[in-house]
Amino acid sequence: MTSRPDMYRFHNGEKAALPFAVAEYETRVAGLRRLMDDMGVGAAVLTSMHNVAYYSGFLYCAFGRPYAVVVTETECVTISAGIDAGQPWRRSWCDNITYTDWQRDNFWRAVASVAGEDQIIGYEGDHLTLQQRDKMEDFLDPITMMDIAPATMRQRMMKSPDEITLIRACARVADLGGYAIRDAVQVGAREIDVAMAGRNAMEAEIAKTFPDAEYRDTWVWFQSGINTDGAHNPVTARQLQRGDILSLNTFPMISGYYTALERTLFVGEVDDASRRIWEANVAAHEYGMSLLKPGVSCAAVTQQINTFLEERDLLQYRTFGYGHSFGILSHYYGREAGLELREDIDTVLEPGMVISMEPMLTIGEGNPGAGGYREHDILVITEDGNENITGYPYGPDFNVVG
Repeated sequence: MTSRPDMYRFHNGEKAALPFAVAEYETRVAGLRRLMDDMGVGAAVLTSMHNVAYYSGFLYCAFGRPYAVVVTETECVTISAGIDAGQPWRRSWCDNITYTDWQRDNFWRAVASVAGEDQIIGYEGDHLTLQQRDKMEDFLDPITMMDIAPATMRQRMMKSPDEITLIRACARVADLGGYAIRDAVQVGAREIDVAMAGRNAMEAEIAKTFPDAEYRDTWVWFQSGINTDGAHNPVTARQLQRGDILSLNTFPMISGYYTALERTLFVGEVDDASRRIWEANVAAHEYGMSLLKPGVSCAAVTQQINTFLEERDLLQYRTFGYGHSFGILSHYYGREAGLELREDIDTVLEPGMVISMEPMLTIGEGNPGAGGYREHDILVITEDGNENITGYPYGPDFNVVG
């Protein structure tokens, strides 16, 4: 009977062009190794999509299978499933091991071949399931295990100049999608048709601007009427009507890096009650952007915007925090929760951070001005303030359309 291996190296073809130079990834891994040294960690086993992509360049597609990047003092290796063949090797700046499914738990055998046994193992407590954590303990027999996820999140929150350049390009694509959506808005159009116009425009521009990238995950949430009440409500086939409130949300994804443009619009006309809420939210948006500067905490910014809205008797209509970090994140992976504009986040803003300002007010159906109002810009924290890298205009002067 033919011997079937637990793992092998299938280095098929040449390394692909990644979003960043190899030196960028080497710098990230060097930073991780400093974190590991500070914590006494001998091997880091990182299993989330965002950390695997951040440290290796490889953005995996799980379909129920586990993946990892394993970092030790001397090695950095991605661990991938056989179904992907050589693509993980080509899309990792570092080494890659393919595990087979001919025997259960070959993933952990491959991890152990790099991490070794009797080590202090760093892992992601916010990603690894209880079942997989137990298997890690069984196969690696660690001295102890330490949650390294918070430390990696803090590292990701500080963007390199090359990351900011990519995020800036993403924001430009988001604006382009916004203009395509604005052009597609008309009475009788379906949400899904308007959303597709924005998505198609963005994907075409991404392919033009980034010819060496992998293309996936760019999407649009375009909502109308009552569908605007939640920020993440899916697209429907509802037809637009004159006077409808609209929520434009474009999300270009370039090599795992997500940006967003979010705007309130109205079809044809806006009534007086809706205009008052809209203009108040725009004022909160502008005030919030003015607060984003080095040395200010997320909680302090949040409290100041809360006061602004409370003075206008609107705070009760707020539905979530006022903004969040940008980088490698998506609606199904990754979130730098330590950089969100909420009352319980004490992180102090620093130059090199990238954060949104996105106040939202939701007025219930049947009330004057019913609907969800949201504006969203992306800002890079600079030495003396911020730079707004979102270009699509906000407010009634530009966004009463169709």
